[in-house]
Amino acid sequence: MGTYDGPGLRLVIFLQGCNFKCLYCANPDTIAAGEGKLTDPQEIIRMATDQRPFFGKKGGVTFSGGEPTFQAKELLPIVKELKFHGIHVCLDSNGGVWNPAVEELLQEVDLVLLDVKQASCPKHEALTGRSNAQTLRTAAWLEEHGKPFWLRYVLVPGVSDAEEDIRLLGQTLGGYKMIQRVELLPYHTLGVHKYEAMGWEYKLSHIKENTPEQIARANELLSEYFDNVVTN
Repeated sequence: MGTYDGPGLRLVIFLQGCNFKCLYCANPDTIAAGEGKLTDPQEIIRMATDQRPFFGKKGGVTFSGGEPTFQAKELLPIVKELKFHGIHVCLDSNGGVWNPAVEELLQEVDLVLLDVKQASCPKHEALTGRSNAQTLRTAAWLEEHGKPFWLRYVLVPGVSDAEEDIRLLGQTLGGYKMIQRVELLPYHTLGVHKYEAMGWEYKLSHIKENTPEQIARANELLSEYFDNVVTN
């Protein structure tokens, strides 16, 4: 159960497999596809329906990861059944995967939490190993199809906190009417111990967490382009 992955109190389901390899990933153990525990879809439905009394009017289920659209085809029937039971469904996605199953999945969910890692394509590639072109196309699709989404941006000192980067994000997406909320996510190191356990090098070990002044300045810049900017 969580309160940081969409509106209200939510059951958060973390899925295995991701097309990005973000340098600050807090769940590096979910990057490799096919290495997680296979879960019966009906177990997810059971958990969600059992916990529905706790969701209230705002809560529900959020699929996160990893990258949940990696398993879009398998997620579709689960999401449809959750919707049948009247459960609100969020999808926390980097927007970097696109195929017919992903498109149908985006149509089915109630809300998308779209993680834009960097507005600059070269800096995005350096940070994630992939281009941000599909992520921006996904944002445009959500806007064109009237699908509500929250824009999420991780503020990493020296990586994504430059004024030019934040302004580029605002200039790129600031006119979108379907963005209901912009979440500024301060950089943290809570997943570093996982790298140590996996024998991986954590390449941002030299970076310290944001100062209050850095967070306030980023919030101020984003607020020039977006309404309802919050620090999560």
